[in-house]
Amino acid sequence: MLDVREIRQDFPILKQKIHGKPLVYFDNAATSQKPQVVIDTISEYYQVYNANIHRGIHYLAEQATEAYENARQKVADFINADKSEIIFTRNATEAINLVALSWGRDNIKPGDTIVLTELEHHANIIPWLMLSKEIGCQINYVRIDEEGKLDLVHLNELLKKNPKLLALTHVSNVMGTITPLPRIVQLAQEKGVPVLVDTAQAVSHLGFNVQKIKVDFLAFTGHKMLGPTGIGVLWAKKEILENMRPLLGGGEMINEVSWDEYTLNKIPWRFEAGTPNIAGVVGLGRAVDYLNDVGLYTIREYEKELTDYAMQMLLEVEGISILGPKLAEERGALAAFTLDGIHPHDLATVLDAEGVAIRSGHHCAMPLHQKLGIPASARASFCFYNTKDEVSVMIKGIRKAIGILGK
Repeated sequence: MLDVREIRQDFPILKQKIHGKPLVYFDNAATSQKPQVVIDTISEYYQVYNANIHRGIHYLAEQATEAYENARQKVADFINADKSEIIFTRNATEAINLVALSWGRDNIKPGDTIVLTELEHHANIIPWLMLSKEIGCQINYVRIDEEGKLDLVHLNELLKKNPKLLALTHVSNVMGTITPLPRIVQLAQEKGVPVLVDTAQAVSHLGFNVQKIKVDFLAFTGHKMLGPTGIGVLWAKKEILENMRPLLGGGEMINEVSWDEYTLNKIPWRFEAGTPNIAGVVGLGRAVDYLNDVGLYTIREYEKELTDYAMQMLLEVEGISILGPKLAEERGALAAFTLDGIHPHDLATVLDAEGVAIRSGHHCAMPLHQKLGIPASARASFCFYNTKDEVSVMIKGIRKAIGILGK
């Protein structure tokens, strides 16, 4: 069982007050907070063994290289992958762009199709729109129903048209929908369609095992899994990476260079040109350790209970509409909602005065909000360091906002 009071002691930012009120941080879908051990690990790198990696034979360089590559192994183990298949990027967005620009340019031709879903974050829409404008391919979107669940019949119809790629989210950052990946990947494999999954919103809550859910590409980001900003991960099958051209050229990604020619380094280093975010990588490795210490099963069970409680409390508020599936079992640890007569930005402002941090807007999912016929939504997103008492503070703040802003 998770001892949330003990867990909260590990996160220094949660001890502060905002506008004189204890901080209630419900914007975890945008970025999670960092435990002290992650902060200390980053500081230790800069204070104790700050050096560039792979290129030096002195003590500090060897220590930094070892820490960097150990972190790669930790990330690989976290998703049950081979270490050589882990590529470090700046974030999940860059990971998806890398696939679009490197793999996509060589494998998608004019007139080909790519299948996305109506649940996607801009990070998994814009790279494909840019590619479509560059080479003339088409994009189709899998429909969702009123609860935000994917229409698998429609998906199957689109897969029958032999698209070159299916790219979709693991958990919607608006609807909260957990997509049924095992079934979806099976349908795609039956048609020979490669699958890319954006698990930025899910990997630290639900986990991911690339040996069980046999996708072709996986993208996630450090800052949403207790790690630092500026570090992300692309995983892809080794045979795919071996045939992908690097996106960037420079130091580290080469083996030999002459005035007229060069040879590529092995994977994954051929995709990591220049000096990487070393501190970010070692910080991410420590964040993975922390998640493993708490346990993903424990995290998921606690967050389900907390999300279910939050949804029950929200539904008691008059005029509220919660987006997405009704059951906590079918959604990630978040609840986006609208409130009759009150703009989400105004609600977020009142809540901020109460020390409650939520997100308001379209959450980088503008087409989805357009489909839903709403300009914006409010979103409370949770992590395992949040509590039911904090949910009650938010509900009290929402009722206060209704009293101030309601008709």
